[in-house]
Amino acid sequence: MYTRMNQRNLTSSQRTRFVEAVIELKHSGGYDKYVRLHAEYFAADGESGLRMAHMAPTFFPWHRQFLLLFERELRTIDAEITIPYWDWTVDDKPMSALWAADFMGGDGRDSDGQVTTGPFAYRTGDWPITYGVTDEKYLTRNMGRPDNPIALPSQAELSDALAIGTYDTAPWNSAPGTQGFRNKIEGWTVSETLGGYLHNRVHQWVGGHMIGAASPNDPVFWLHHSFIDLIWVRWQRLHPASPYLPAEPLAANDPEHGRVVSADEPMPPFGVKPSAVFDHRQFYTYEED
Repeated sequence: MYTRMNQRNLTSSQRTRFVEAVIELKHSGGYDKYVRLHAEYFAADGESGLRMAHMAPTFFPWHRQFLLLFERELRTIDAEITIPYWDWTVDDKPMSALWAADFMGGDGRDSDGQVTTGPFAYRTGDWPITYGVTDEKYLTRNMGRPDNPIALPSQAELSDALAIGTYDTAPWNSAPGTQGFRNKIEGWTVSETLGGYLHNRVHQWVGGHMIGAASPNDPVFWLHHSFIDLIWVRWQRLHPASPYLPAEPLAANDPEHGRVVSADEPMPPFGVKPSAVFDHRQFYTYEED
């Protein structure tokens, strides 16, 4: 049992140790397997086969297991560190300490989006991009998307999403008709009636490598998804009688049969059932402000 902290409460030493462990994992070749794994299991509605990491009910449990594996590997390097979380409803500006030169580094430069400050800048030699959907070998960001500005989700928007009492609904994908909590948080639909997107908007706000299937190339991915995991924890507290859905395997005549996983079916590639990770307290707790 260990505790994940809000990144804004980390000491200078804790920030440094987290960064150093991430870079050591990168140097050993272990980091990039997580980039590849996330990209491999990023299947969209229109593709054939099983959907796991996104556009499916397993969005929360799949990423919980994904973070657990990454965190366990980091803790073999330094047993005192955990994945901190980034509450983007509070630390919502590029001048947040999150983006300081001793932690995540800053925005990309105007000319090519290259991050030139902090420990993950290409010039340090510690963070080459070896697997991605574009050809850049350096980390890129485009905070706030200046050419078409967006803001990070607000506390009010998050509260509205947390008030939704149903985990997920048919057709279990990213369509507007899928109106449960999972799809609202994951955030593929944007409209005046359905409201703004949350998780996806954060990826878009950071920009650069955070957009797309290979988003773990940017280490802030882990802090973002640690907060997404905490949001699931908060929803579970608010709705203790609301289960993960679908609870049972979908019928053979269901259009999504063979495309989504129910509570007690294993999630590839982990072989872990969603139900096995419903309770985070068997692994860690969260320090909450």
